[in-house]
Amino acid sequence: MKTIIKCLILLAMCNSMLISCGSKKTAEEKPVAGTDGNKYVPYEERTGGESVVYFTRKLSAEGLIAAYEKVNGNITGKVGVKLHTGEPHGPNIIPREWVKALMEKDIKGGNIIETNTYYEGDRYTTDKHRETLKVNGWTFCPVDIMDEEDTVTLPVKGGKWFKKMSVGSHLKNYNSMVALTHFKGHTQGGFGGSNKNIGIGCADGRIGKAWIHTTPGQDDQWDIKEEEFMERMTESTKSVIDFFGKHVTYVNVMRNMSVSCDCEGVAAEPVVTPNVGILSSTDILAIDQACVDLIYAMTADEHKAMVERIETRHGLRQLSYMKELGMGNNRYKLIDLDNGGKEITVAEAVKNLKPFVTTGK
Repeated sequence: MKTIIKCLILLAMCNSMLISCGSKKTAEEKPVAGTDGNKYVPYEERTGGESVVYFTRKLSAEGLIAAYEKVNGNITGKVGVKLHTGEPHGPNIIPREWVKALMEKDIKGGNIIETNTYYEGDRYTTDKHRETLKVNGWTFCPVDIMDEEDTVTLPVKGGKWFKKMSVGSHLKNYNSMVALTHFKGHTQGGFGGSNKNIGIGCADGRIGKAWIHTTPGQDDQWDIKEEEFMERMTESTKSVIDFFGKHVTYVNVMRNMSVSCDCEGVAAEPVVTPNVGILSSTDILAIDQACVDLIYAMTADEHKAMVERIETRHGLRQLSYMKELGMGNNRYKLIDLDNGGKEITVAEAVKNLKPFVTTGK
């Protein structure tokens, strides 16, 4: 009897230890967000390789085409152009005439690709979304709302928040993707570049975007913020660019840069940051980093609003996390397409910018 009692006591102790160890392991494995998303890292403090980023001051269809043609070598097969098509009458989206000219010249047979929104509004359902597309003039080529029918998951390699991400099922119908991005501020992300365009823009409207934005059981739809939000969004992006491999490229248009995202439409904050130009690269980190560097290289008056938006939202964590995940380089050569392919600094690129004035669509 004593032997049985001793065995039961030992068994209980072992079970207690296992439970304790299991709880400790679970606590250790719970993801912890990084820090310093509000701290800008100067170029000279960065390490690692350098990528190439092309730059033109020509904010026009011609400038867009010139930038794209420098980075389209691996864009083959069926092409999806990931574009933020905007809320109804959105004043700051990339001009449709520029996109039409680009697609007619260089992306014949391509589709604009989008997903429905996570918030209720004019792009929340596919029917409403299609009406908004008509209002905004996206009628010159097919627009594929990728989560119109279903969703699929893509693996997130090396992610700490996700092992997979839910995206619109039509994404897998494409061989290549062009991320054509209006670079601007963002209410939650601090800034919206290629990373935001893909990470939020390809996640489907009901599942993927909820995983990125909301802790389950919370009343606040947007409770995930700052560094954790940047990391979740970036992991979503990684799932998509890993899917396309070398068959993805990036073009960022630095024009009409409100601190508000295009998802705010006519309610966006007035633009006070000068227009800069168009950048292109095959490196997603390098192009978003270059855009941020151009903002920081402006005068204090020129960049005050945008820097405040980026830093208060801890948006710079997008860049550091992309580097941690091996998504690209934060060092680059900036090549001036307006001056024979000369390498220039960001300070030279933003020298003598003109104050912003409203331009036509």
